[in-house]
Amino acid sequence: MQGKIGFIGAGNMAEALIRGLVDQAVCCKEDVIAGEVFEPRREYIAKTLGVSVTGDNAEVVDVSEVVFLAVKPQHLDSVLGELGGRFTEEHLVISIMAGVTLDTLEGLLPQSRVVRVMPNQPCMVMASASAYSLGSKATVDDGDRVKEMLEAVGVAHQVEERLLDAVTGLSGSGPAYAYLMIEALSDGGVLMGIPRDVSTMLAAQTLLGAAKTILDTGVHPGQMKDVVSSPGGTTIAALQVLEEAGVRGALMGAVQASAEKSKELGKRN
Repeated sequence: MQGKIGFIGAGNMAEALIRGLVDQAVCCKEDVIAGEVFEPRREYIAKTLGVSVTGDNAEVVDVSEVVFLAVKPQHLDSVLGELGGRFTEEHLVISIMAGVTLDTLEGLLPQSRVVRVMPNQPCMVMASASAYSLGSKATVDDGDRVKEMLEAVGVAHQVEERLLDAVTGLSGSGPAYAYLMIEALSDGGVLMGIPRDVSTMLAAQTLLGAAKTILDTGVHPGQMKDVVSSPGGTTIAALQVLEEAGVRGALMGAVQASAEKSKELGKRN
């Protein structure tokens, strides 16, 4: 084993991770190998990222020290079935498969150190919000290494595995909630006469700016809401409409519904 970072599956999330690892100098292109069954995708990854690509997942395992499992959960058994006993105690295996528990992974990979990760879609633009949990054999150094790799594409926090379903409901599904809000705000702008392209840009930048304000200042979002809301002004009038519509409760319920669905799906794996 030559110590490469390997990816079994080279879809969008794997592509984003590879790009972040290389761009942030966590590793060199020569240190990465990706396994992908679809030839057009192999050609794309090799051309755009400049890393080694193969159609043989066994090759990925044989030459890698760290292996990302980046396939769809329903393909896990068949993929690992083909690899047999190639995984050893020297491998750190990082799963980004939603709903696949550490118990399941460790049952299939009894000799390896395993970490379960919940990234999210903005990984594709280096703005991911990820959480990860360590398996029973994973070390503190393994956790540090995983955090470093995930932070190449955003932010990452270690949590207990029991919280990963909640993470799925919050940051895993959360981008969809934000896109819905951007679309709705853009619609509101169009309703009031703003051209669609301008309205969408203003809506998206507004959410980006608000998020950056919270991240950069550390101020509670409720306090910042009060800063924007002048007594008797336009913003407090708008907030009254949102409160009467139950937007706050609906967003809380969305996180809960997604988390519960994640838990349900996890029981099938």
